[in-house]
Amino acid sequence: MTLRMHRITPSQRRRDLVCIGGAAVLTVALIGHERVPDGFGIGIVLDSALPWLGVGIPVLTLTAALCRSKVGALTVLVPLIAWTYLFGSWWATGTGSATVPYPTQVKVVTQNLYAGNQQPAATARALSALDADLIGLQEFSAGNADAVSSILADDHRYYVVEGTVALWSRYPISRTTSVDVGVGWRRGLRAHVETPHGGLVVYVLHLPSFRLGDTAQRDHGLRTLSRSLVSDTAERVVVLGDFNTTDTDRRWQGFAPGYHDTQRSVGSGPGFTWPARLPVVRPDHVLIRGIRATSSKVDRTPGTDHRAVAVTLDLER
Repeated sequence: MTLRMHRITPSQRRRDLVCIGGAAVLTVALIGHERVPDGFGIGIVLDSALPWLGVGIPVLTLTAALCRSKVGALTVLVPLIAWTYLFGSWWATGTGSATVPYPTQVKVVTQNLYAGNQQPAATARALSALDADLIGLQEFSAGNADAVSSILADDHRYYVVEGTVALWSRYPISRTTSVDVGVGWRRGLRAHVETPHGGLVVYVLHLPSFRLGDTAQRDHGLRTLSRSLVSDTAERVVVLGDFNTTDTDRRWQGFAPGYHDTQRSVGSGPGFTWPARLPVVRPDHVLIRGIRATSSKVDRTPGTDHRAVAVTLDLER
């Protein structure tokens, strides 16, 4: 009996190395993105686009098939495992859009209205249709305030405005204070809301924007806000806002320990919110402490450049 040894040709070896190299680069980018220097904003762009690196996995798979590389096909498993580890929880922990009735539930919504909104009344009607108990608004301005207020007031008799953020509520609001988010004007508030299921502290926030290569003010705002949230002694807290930060941003890691992002905890998929027409990132978040989220979804509202985030909370003690 004659044994035949399969000889790997130099050409096949090069094809294998191309596939292995591609898988290695993709895996390192996924796992080590925070170590990429942020010169000219490259690091922040990579952080924000991190979930989209998953597109590279089918590309590598196709490349391995075209190269007839069995080794390449196996190495694709490495970035696939890395991507699943990072983002699989978006889908694994629940349906996200399920509407299970809870006797102690409260529904909250956060929405950046967009200061240049040409359809504020349409935006307000869409928000009202979400049947939320609490609605947190950012970029609440002179250009949209009257139209939005007249519509939301029909079902939300309590409201408070602090600079360019506002909170509309079906339940009484008290003890409202301004919250520092690292800018020279008011873009944050803290209020106590007395729900039928007990007291709840609600924040509505709009963190500073950033430019490529210039995140200093946004980063300062995150640090300042993180200290405020961590030092808050309230038992149950919900934070609604446009943070101008994705949850894969290197500055988000370690932000406000003890708070949970409902995007991750409910399993609602990626939940991208910006830009509204074709969202690719999620700078809008609902954070919670001392309470549980039971569902989360993203809704497109007319006239704005962000989609709304609607989360149902269970306030059972």
